[in-house]
Amino acid sequence: MTMITLLTGRARPLAGSDAQSGIMKAPVTGPLRLGPEGFEGDEQADRRVHGGVEKAVHHYPLDHYPLWREELGDLPVLADPGGFGENISASGPTENTVAVGDVFRLGTALLQVSQGRQPCWKLNHRFEVRDMSRRVQQSGRTGWYYRVLEDGLVKTGDRLQLVDRVAPDWTLHRLWHALYVDRLNLNELKGIAALDVLAEGWRKYAVRRLESGRVEDWRKRLDGAP
Repeated sequence: MTMITLLTGRARPLAGSDAQSGIMKAPVTGPLRLGPEGFEGDEQADRRVHGGVEKAVHHYPLDHYPLWREELGDLPVLADPGGFGENISASGPTENTVAVGDVFRLGTALLQVSQGRQPCWKLNHRFEVRDMSRRVQQSGRTGWYYRVLEDGLVKTGDRLQLVDRVAPDWTLHRLWHALYVDRLNLNELKGIAALDVLAEGWRKYAVRRLESGRVEDWRKRLDGAP
């Protein structure tokens, strides 16, 4: 069991851009109600690509922060949890050990890992590092999302307890490697396309690659390019 810090935030202007963003999260002692689309008091600015039932809760491993400080220096945004817009910060679980479909009890709520996090260009502004979104994607230190299986109350200090593993072979690291490193491995793509517990949007990536033999263009998501 892993003790968590709970963070939420409202959408507000993103420094260095004309956009609104909910990436600025701050610790909350709670308890807060967690429902199908996230925590009360939490907000996403662009609901086309953020939030929703498959991205109800964002988890980013606290273990990654020292690695980023080694690479980027002691940036203020890395001083405390919340730099990556996460709702849950915790030491212990990482993309190497967590698999899609894993079910966790947190407080009185029940969560299930739904997909990895796809970094977007807003991280570039958040960190004031021109290629931060690409660095996150290339590193595999992306974090992940949960869907909510059972509503409940959650607070800082609650412990994340693994209660079931639906697809233990499909770690988030394996998914990342298939989608961003070995990008046209047909066997891996077929496995992803058939992985029912994975969020539909991610399964569609695999289906499109199998049908087209091409990898999607990431420039708009990563760089904000038109």
